[in-house]
Amino acid sequence: MKNALFQPMQLGNLTLKNRIVMPPMTRSRASQPGNVANDMMAEYYAQRASAGLIIAEGTQISEMGQGYAWTPGIYSQEQILGWKKVTDAVHAKDGTIFAQLWHVGRVTHPENIGGQQPISSSALKAENVKVFIDNGTDAPGFVDVVDVVEPREMTQQDINDVIAEYRQAALNAIEAGFDGIELHAANGYLINQFIDSEANNRTDEYGGSIENRLRFLGEVVEAVNEAIGHERVGVRLAPFTSLNGTVDKTPVETYTAAAALLNKLNVVYMHIAEVDWDNAPETPAEFKTTIREAYQGTIIYAGRYNTGKAAQALTDNLADLVGFGRPFIANPDLPNRIKNDYPLAEHDPNTLFGGTQQGLVDYPEYQEAH
Repeated sequence: MKNALFQPMQLGNLTLKNRIVMPPMTRSRASQPGNVANDMMAEYYAQRASAGLIIAEGTQISEMGQGYAWTPGIYSQEQILGWKKVTDAVHAKDGTIFAQLWHVGRVTHPENIGGQQPISSSALKAENVKVFIDNGTDAPGFVDVVDVVEPREMTQQDINDVIAEYRQAALNAIEAGFDGIELHAANGYLINQFIDSEANNRTDEYGGSIENRLRFLGEVVEAVNEAIGHERVGVRLAPFTSLNGTVDKTPVETYTAAAALLNKLNVVYMHIAEVDWDNAPETPAEFKTTIREAYQGTIIYAGRYNTGKAAQALTDNLADLVGFGRPFIANPDLPNRIKNDYPLAEHDPNTLFGGTQQGLVDYPEYQEAH
């Protein structure tokens, strides 16, 4: 059954060599100052180029879009050149890589955004949410953890400006050599702060009804579609997570409508982040069926998948591609290990964020280790 994972497929104009996706995972290794992707990151992604599709870690579209210390950006010329090293390295190994465009909205601290007050759909503080700020060293665990602050509600001008930043970031990503982009509309970040009812108390056309709360998502998608072509645009959603304090009262209705909107806008894929903490509830099967009916493009699921569960999702036609997050950290050759039933290495949680090569590029392939 695992053969289902090794079927090639078309994604827009791209041919993917398998159905295994490396999903976006923040690693906080960008060079300072400037939050620039670097040689170390290029090596990390190139080591994992046997994935059918790599979606690179979230990259902020502006200074205001940054939520955590040392995450990369894609708004300066230096950042574009940094990412070019990454895309060149992945393409040299016959890989396919999308950039994930990220604006965190309220999930930040003035320390990370030049002393400014964060912006969001509404002036609602994310409850019990903390972020990392730089503590002046580059050791693993290099950060201080602080509470987020209350954001200010975005004006129409702010909304227009951020849409323009997404558009420019998409163009920058193509200039940097990415094969496409994914809009991060999940996990409690800015677009999600418009979508989910409990994070949005606006009374204008961006708040209230589901249609209104999806308006910002739709306008961003239209802008990036127009800039780089819909066949190079994917969107990540998280219907049932409550990450970063963002919750929706009627997730089935809201996200079925989101799927229908993305179908109308003809994005190349929809990427659904499932809840992935231990003992988390499974995504309802009927929801997955409903989503498949509402959206006719490529569907990616990610969150706690193993080989058997992933192959089943493909066989049942609920997913077209499956993301394996944490397993890709310690197993750069993950597709080969899955194919040959080799054991998987475990990652070291202490080296996930920050620091240097340790815990990023020093995990060996299976043959080398044995």
